[in-house]
Amino acid sequence: MREKMELEERRLSREDIFAGRIVTVHVDTVALPNGDTAIREVVDHPGGVAVLPLDGENNVLTVTQYRYPFGRTTLEIPAGKLDHPGEDPYEAGLRELKEETGAVPGVYRSLGRVLPSPGCYGEILHLYLAQDLKMEEQHLDEDEFLNVERVPFDEMVRRCMEGEIEDAKTVAAVLKAKILLNL
Repeated sequence: MREKMELEERRLSREDIFAGRIVTVHVDTVALPNGDTAIREVVDHPGGVAVLPLDGENNVLTVTQYRYPFGRTTLEIPAGKLDHPGEDPYEAGLRELKEETGAVPGVYRSLGRVLPSPGCYGEILHLYLAQDLKMEEQHLDEDEFLNVERVPFDEMVRRCMEGEIEDAKTVAAVLKAKILLNL
């Protein structure tokens, strides 16, 4: 077996390219482990949360919304970005679930974290499972338009496995919940 190679890259310089409402973009020159240099284009993001809400009949509350970069709607679990640096992801998940679906969970637990696209995107997504749901009023943001529907959990698993659902956070949360709950 080969000896482990040094993998760390060291930043030599940084050029800030863009600062928007949600993301910033910078281009870094880095020193590679072999001494060569390379360019790394990085999109920084404050992080986000996604919640898999599972009702008493094993249905998932999903949201369908238009995703501009892809020019189509996608079926997803409720999710959103952290509103400020240091915001507690646990609380942010509860907020997003209530805003988007009106659901308030009696049972709420972590499904871990995922890195959606670690090659260039600096977002960490915190995943949660919400159960024992109590339905209250939905409170969408002014620029948020979505439809909520209940989809049987087994159908969500099938649709994830067959590639019909492509949203990474939804696929990860559904498959993690499948194993965790033995459904």
